[in-house]
Amino acid sequence: MIQLPVKFARMGLTALFAGALLCAVASRVDAAEVGFTELTIANGAEKPLVVGVWYPTGAIAQAHPLGAYVQTVAPDAPVLGEHLPLIVMSHGNGSTYRNHYDTAMTLAKAGFVAASVSHTGDTHDDQSRAVYVMDRPQHIHRLIDYMLSEWSDRARLDAGRIGVFGFSIGGFTALVAAGGVPDLRLAEAHARAHPDYYDAQVAKRSGMSEEDLAAFRAKLSSVTWVHDPRIKAAVVAAPALGFTFTRESLKDVSIPVQLWRAADDHILPHPDYAEAVRITLPSPPEFHLVDNADHFDFLAPCTDLLRQVAPVICVSRPGFDRTAFHQTFNAEVVRFFEEKLSVGASH
Repeated sequence: MIQLPVKFARMGLTALFAGALLCAVASRVDAAEVGFTELTIANGAEKPLVVGVWYPTGAIAQAHPLGAYVQTVAPDAPVLGEHLPLIVMSHGNGSTYRNHYDTAMTLAKAGFVAASVSHTGDTHDDQSRAVYVMDRPQHIHRLIDYMLSEWSDRARLDAGRIGVFGFSIGGFTALVAAGGVPDLRLAEAHARAHPDYYDAQVAKRSGMSEEDLAAFRAKLSSVTWVHDPRIKAAVVAAPALGFTFTRESLKDVSIPVQLWRAADDHILPHPDYAEAVRITLPSPPEFHLVDNADHFDFLAPCTDLLRQVAPVICVSRPGFDRTAFHQTFNAEVVRFFEEKLSVGASH
């Protein structure tokens, strides 16, 4: 069972109106298929960013491997539609751009372009900069710059309709990109109080030496956070480091936020994460509490191969159907972005 802030019956007319408005001005595309391309984006003096982009297309799609997943897409096919809204996506710790591919595909089917970045230094094969969470909003900013000014199909995008999706530390990333200013110094005290928590062990998993960690801590009082005012709406699922935000630090997050919490999240347990964000946002978010769900249930449903290579992210609580949940989750993400990034919102 999923507890939602607004019943589906009440949301129906709103979603229908938003969809009708978009169709009426020929800016919404219900794609027959999904196109996909992988990009490598220069990022100044830093390592290039690897990005997956899903978009509507009229080309024929077929099954193709995507890491440990399989997706039905038309690789490098022509983009279908004009004035398309853009959703940029941020993954969790030790992950890649691929782990929310099903959500990205659902967005593309609904007429969005979804661009998901692998955060360099915080992927499954490289944890060297996992604690440097200040890198992540800069990656999002660079991705938006690229999509609007350098992407081959940039002319098909509507620069006034940009949203961000983030999961776990990607949810933290989305909040910062939207204007949040966290205090990472709070993380050290939190780690001492909860040494068994997942985020308290990130530095250890990354392989940082005590000397390097001390140098990192010394920089925390002078961090420059990168915000992007082009972002007009945010979907935030199970945000990490929620306790580092206060009412003051989130006061500039003025865009609509859809916030999700897994009721039985053992990675980021209640109330220090999603709940901490919910009560400190200046305007109440559209809040979804997912009964019986655990943290990794927000990731795409696992394949047999992924269960073999990464079993920890594939285990759900008894009775929880991740595949069925994602049908609802993805539909709600699309509905929210359709409403909040409607044509009228871009002018």
